[in-house]
Amino acid sequence: MKPSYSLAQLTALHLNPPQMVELAAGAGYDQVGVRLLPAAPGGVAYPLMEDRAMLRETLAWMKDTGVKIFDLELIRLGPAFDPADYRAFFEVGAQLGAKAVLVVGDDPEEERLVEHYARLCDALRPYGLSADLEFMPWTAVPDLDSALRIVSRADRNNGGILVDALNFDSSAGDPAQLRRIPRQWLHYAQLCDGPAERPDNREGLRQAARGERLLPGEGAIDLPGIWRNLPEDLPVSIEIPNDRRQARLGARAWARAALQAAKSTLGHA
Repeated sequence: MKPSYSLAQLTALHLNPPQMVELAAGAGYDQVGVRLLPAAPGGVAYPLMEDRAMLRETLAWMKDTGVKIFDLELIRLGPAFDPADYRAFFEVGAQLGAKAVLVVGDDPEEERLVEHYARLCDALRPYGLSADLEFMPWTAVPDLDSALRIVSRADRNNGGILVDALNFDSSAGDPAQLRRIPRQWLHYAQLCDGPAERPDNREGLRQAARGERLLPGEGAIDLPGIWRNLPEDLPVSIEIPNDRRQARLGARAWARAALQAAKSTLGHA
């Protein structure tokens, strides 16, 4: 079975949710991800919880195009996390028919992080949403081993691990390790490529992840090896922000090029 393809918000962060749906429909995607909460204080986000007109417009575009909302971004689990603060976020996610929430671990105290992650899973369950913990080298969940430990200790049936190709490569992951992730914890994976020479510090890794990614097949990440160790039908989120190239080509052409490169690369996997 072929996977579905979703256009990640970070690939076109300057576009709001209805514009993302329109772009995805025109470029041939099945689904999109939308960022309702910022990745960092003051960052770009589109809070549909507050902008009801934009929510209605998003739903109208979804109905007209058939493009679905797959994942919502993002919830950061810090020391003061309280799921009650995110109720409106959960409710909008259910209205959109979303399936997954991208989760970032920002608490250096693992015991508390596990507790908060479990509470988030419990809060998301009534809305039909999974909590997909993304490991990133510059966070409190820096690699696959850390993510496996946290999700396993939380032991919730809507828990999950999000594999991002760039972050997996940056954490020096071996594709064979991906076989250790239980199938029920895999809801989607993020696809992009990156250069052979990785940044050697956290800020460099962050910068590369947020605005310097390459199209699949252009870089040195072993994408076929990664995808051989993931389920064949796993939904693919195409997350390829590249500020310079998108500015030159335009959002539509960049989104189409990303999808074409993704399908070509995974066709060889």
